[in-house]
Amino acid sequence: MQTDNKMGTASINKLILTMSLPPLFSMFLQYSYNLIDSAFVAQLSENALTAVSLSFPLTTIMNATSVWIGVGINVLIAGYLGRKEQTKANRVASTGLLLSFMLGLIFNFVVLATSRTYFQAFTSNDEIFSLCIEYMRICAFMQIPNMVHIAIQKMLQAAGNMIAPMWFQIAGVIVNIVFDPLLIFGISPFPKLGIAGAAIATVMGFAFSMVLALFLLFNGKQAVQIEYRMIRFDFRIIKNIFVCGFPSFIMNALSAFTVTFANLFLVSYSDTAIAFFGAYYKIKQLVEMTVNGLIQGCLPIMRFNYGAGKQARVKSAFRYGTAYASIMMLLGTLVLAIMPTQLLSLFAASESMQEFGKSAMRIMSVGYLFCGFTTMIATYFQAIDKVIESNILQLMRQLVVLLPAMWVLNHTMQISGIWISFPITELISFGTSIILLMIYNRKSKNKQHS
Repeated sequence: MQTDNKMGTASINKLILTMSLPPLFSMFLQYSYNLIDSAFVAQLSENALTAVSLSFPLTTIMNATSVWIGVGINVLIAGYLGRKEQTKANRVASTGLLLSFMLGLIFNFVVLATSRTYFQAFTSNDEIFSLCIEYMRICAFMQIPNMVHIAIQKMLQAAGNMIAPMWFQIAGVIVNIVFDPLLIFGISPFPKLGIAGAAIATVMGFAFSMVLALFLLFNGKQAVQIEYRMIRFDFRIIKNIFVCGFPSFIMNALSAFTVTFANLFLVSYSDTAIAFFGAYYKIKQLVEMTVNGLIQGCLPIMRFNYGAGKQARVKSAFRYGTAYASIMMLLGTLVLAIMPTQLLSLFAASESMQEFGKSAMRIMSVGYLFCGFTTMIATYFQAIDKVIESNILQLMRQLVVLLPAMWVLNHTMQISGIWISFPITELISFGTSIILLMIYNRKSKNKQHS
């Protein structure tokens, strides 16, 4: 049965398109909703938008943890299926499902316990602080359904099933989109809950996705099966899940640290600057996470063929994926450069926000031109067990280079320096990724000739 797996035999270009388009579309829809959600909240007040912006790092860490475990499960299962080790693939799926539930429960309580202290560090405005707490005390409950449905999504994707995960993710987004305005603005017969309504709609969406995912996993004929006797804490598998998924966690979680540190600088300017950066980051996420949908299709293809020893197919998937990612990032740059006024109007931007926001968007979007290359090279390293190189690139993009650049440029150029630090960081990270790839290719050639 494994011999006929399409990931080892189908045309690479066609395979990337068929496997990437479903998650790409679902990620686009998911993050379009996140943008629309902030736009709805902005209609309440700029303080409400600021509260959601300050909550962004916490919800991002929650999502990043879910992706961490999910991608770790995905990479292990795809590798085992490539080597035709079905029992091991089933064991990873069974252990991974239990792990996702337990970590979701732990994170739920951690967020509830730490959110007040976190928000006190960023605002002295009583109204904004109150709105932050109101929003996060509900959003914390999204983490169990979030982790479980993403874990199941990655299990199915590891075997080449990209359609079913797309549909149960889209179903959750639709629930979210429908109930968001109803609960925020109190459209009859629903109560007007304001920012709490946005949080409730978010939890409802994730919960619906989880229910559908569980039903599909236990009632459908899947390439990997949950075996009840294997649902236990296998610490070797858990360790491998953490290790294999860590680069994806870095890629997603560091955006939370980026926003947190940026907010620490921006708070000295104004609450409006924080509100703007939160709104901009929703747009940035829409671009980058849509590309992440492409990566979700490319990673299991590269990993499967790496496990099967088909190096030519691994490199072909990398080349096609890099080309598509770069084109998508170029489109993102053009949209932000041409339409900053229209994008800011989605968030009911005040005149002061428009004044600095338009140039800020144009400056930061330049970095997208390099981001597609760097992200795909990091993903390639992740697929071929070069986790250290993958982590280096992700850490450079969103921590090691960015934070010093932000600190220096903020002190020398004020708020404009914060915006300029982003494209400078992407350029340096791009150069480093090319060097690391060249070193790896040279070592591979020398190893073949020796």
